[in-house]
Amino acid sequence: MKDVDTLTEIEAESFPPAEKATRESFEKRLAAFADCFLILEENGRAVGLIDGMVTNEPKIRDEMFSNAELHDPRGKWQSIFGLAVRPQDRKKGYASALLRSFIEKARQEGRAGVILTCKAELIDFYSRFGFVSSGVSASVHGGAVWYDMTLTFDRSAQAQN
Repeated sequence: MKDVDTLTEIEAESFPPAEKATRESFEKRLAAFADCFLILEENGRAVGLIDGMVTNEPKIRDEMFSNAELHDPRGKWQSIFGLAVRPQDRKKGYASALLRSFIEKARQEGRAGVILTCKAELIDFYSRFGFVSSGVSASVHGGAVWYDMTLTFDRSAQAQN
C-alpha cells in the first residue's frame, strides 16, 4: 500500500485517462493481489510497473480491471493489466525487464501462462517474448481496440526441470 501513490503516478503518465487505473483501483488491487505487482526502481526512483490478477479464465474480461475480487490465487493464468514506464525512462529496456521478470514469476508459480490485451502497435513487442495474438479482444476497456495475447508455458519442459 505504501507504493499506491507511485503506482498511480506512473499509470497516469503512461495511459490515456479512459484507460488508466485510478488510485482507488490500485488500492483494491493491492488489497487483493499485492503479490502480483512489480515495481522497477533505478537509483532509488520508481521508473515502471507491471501488474495483473491471477485467473482461471484464458482471456481478460473488462470486469477484471474494476473487480479485484475476481483474483484467484490458485488460477492457471497470470494476467497483465498494465505495463508502464515513465515517459522520460522509456527506450532503456525497463519494460522488457519488467515483462521478463513477471513471466518468470508466473512460470515459477506453476501457471499455465500469461495473458494480456494490447493495442495493435504493441503486438510485435509482446510477440518477441513468445506471446501469440488470437485477434481482436472482446474487451472495450477505455473505448480502445485491444488484441488478446497469450504466452503458454511448455508444461512438459517444466516437468523436466
